[in-house]
Amino acid sequence: MINGCPVNVLFVCTGNICRSPTAEGVFRALAARAGLANTVRAESAGTHGFHFGEPPDRRAILAARARGYDIATLRARTFAAEHFNRFDWIVAMDEVNLRLLTEMRPSGFVGHLELLMHYVPDAQVREIPDPYYGGPAGFERVLDLVELASEALLLHVVRASKG
Repeated sequence: MINGCPVNVLFVCTGNICRSPTAEGVFRALAARAGLANTVRAESAGTHGFHFGEPPDRRAILAARARGYDIATLRARTFAAEHFNRFDWIVAMDEVNLRLLTEMRPSGFVGHLELLMHYVPDAQVREIPDPYYGGPAGFERVLDLVELASEALLLHVVRASKG
């Protein structure tokens, strides 16, 4: 808990098997390293149920494992409107998913809804690219961007929760 309140972060991509579970795993690890594992919770979901119940893509698992992140036990799930009630921070991987989430956002949602790369304003990219149809290099690129942006997001989450 930060100031007595748990902070809940949801990472969202399309199918919840590549980018968002990678972001969930990286963010959880960063929170744990910062001593916030019990106060900052991270989960992930997809805007489409293409892979519901499946583990992350094998290439995502292998790339994450090579950097010390374990995402193998995660399972794909579909974003639901009720997530706006459960999460303080809903973070999209790309513009398409951000637009879908924005369209679903209830008028009473007071949390944060933004692109993950928004938290790295000097980055050369705004989106985490979908590596699904490419090779291993795409999954490495996702990890590079997710690590950078997750560090920045964690700082924002902690600052916002204290202030």
